[in-house]
Amino acid sequence: MARHTVCSESELPVGEMRTVRAGDTKIIVYHLEDGFYATQASCTHIFAPLGKGKIVETCQVQCPFHRARFDIRTGEVVEWANFPPGVQLLNAVRGEKALRTFPVTLAGGEVHVEVD
Repeated sequence: MARHTVCSESELPVGEMRTVRAGDTKIIVYHLEDGFYATQASCTHIFAPLGKGKIVETCQVQCPFHRARFDIRTGEVVEWANFPPGVQLLNAVRGEKALRTFPVTLAGGEVHVEVD
C-alpha cells in the first residue's frame, strides 16, 4: 500500500467531505466529529459520484441518484437504493454491496490515506 497526503486537517472542517486523488485512485475524504475517514468515490449501486451526495445522520453518505446510504466508517450499506419508486426492479440485478474504505492517518497536520 502507498500512503498519500490528500489535504491538511484545517482544509476540511468537521461535517464536510471532499473528492480527491490518492495516486491513481479517486476517493472521498470525510471529516466526522470523531475523525477522518476515506471511501471509494463512486456508489456501488450504479457508480454515481458520491462527492455530489451528502453526509446524513452524522456518519453516513447518501448517494445523490437513488439515495443509497452507507456508513462512512465501515462502508457498510445502511439503506440500499430506494428512489425513485420503481428503482427496486434494478436492485434485483444490482445487489447490495459495501463501499471500499481506506486507512486514514494524521501526521503533522496533514491527512494521509493508504491505497494499493
